[in-house]
Amino acid sequence: MNLFEQVSEDIKKAMLAREKVRLEALRGAKKEFLEAKTAKGANGELSDEVATKILVKMVKQRKESAKIYTENNRPELAENELAEAAVLEEYLPKQLSADELKTEISAIITETGAAGPKEMGKVMGVASKRLAGRAEGRAISEMVKTLLNSL
Repeated sequence: MNLFEQVSEDIKKAMLAREKVRLEALRGAKKEFLEAKTAKGANGELSDEVATKILVKMVKQRKESAKIYTENNRPELAENELAEAAVLEEYLPKQLSADELKTEISAIITETGAAGPKEMGKVMGVASKRLAGRAEGRAISEMVKTLLNSL
C-alpha cells in the first residue's frame, strides 16, 4: 500500500474514532497529494518519494506555525499545529540520528571525492536526494559543512 492509499484508509479510521486533530492533518495531506497527482505533468501518478517530500514540507510548515503562535502568546494554536505535525511525522521514514547522519555524509563525501569546502554543492546534491525525508535539509547542510571544513 502506498502513502496515498494509507492516508486515505487512515482518514476513514480517524472519522470512525472521532479523532479530530488526526482527521484534520490527514485530510490536509490528502488534499496536497491530490493536488500533486493532478498537477501539470504528473500524469495522475503520485510516487511515495513525492508524497514523502510533501509530508516533510507539511511537517516543517506546522512546526514553523507553532513557533510563531508561541511567540505571539497563542499556546492553544501552537499545540494544535504540533499535534498535526506529530500525526504527519508518523508517515515519514525514521529520522537519522546525528551519528547516523555523520556516517552517511562521510560515505557520500568519499564517494563523490570532495576534497574541501569548495565542493559542498557536489556533496549536497547527492546527500539531499539520498537522505530526503530521513533528515532535515538544514541538518544535512551543517554536517556537510562541518565535515568538509575538517578535510
